[in-house]
Amino acid sequence: MRKFIALGALAASFWAPALHAETKVTPLITRDLQGIPGKEGAMLTVDYPPGGWDPVHRHHASVFVYVLKGSVVMQVEGHAPVTLKAGQSFFEGPDDVHIVGRNASQTASARFVAFFVKDKTTPFVMPAH
Repeated sequence: MRKFIALGALAASFWAPALHAETKVTPLITRDLQGIPGKEGAMLTVDYPPGGWDPVHRHHASVFVYVLKGSVVMQVEGHAPVTLKAGQSFFEGPDDVHIVGRNASQTASARFVAFFVKDKTTPFVMPAH
């Protein structure tokens, strides 16, 4: 339970001040990964309001994104941006800098789930540089 609360606090502290007031990050689960010492998996959802976006950041984690609703634009440094619709996915590696993360629509909301595989001692979200 403490990990779940900590994930929520970390997510809120990163996304809340930097995004449109209505962007919502909801922690779902965090668990140690058996057989992989020092690693944990975590899932959360991000709900973008119309026009919502993320600041430039990195995770130092493997992050798998799956779009549940709407359409989002994602880009990591060195790669072209991609527009993803519901049912499509995106991967962000531990060394990637996430330079674009935003709702593709100015009129409709968007939602995605993110699954992290990370070192237990590493924060979920960090500044880009």
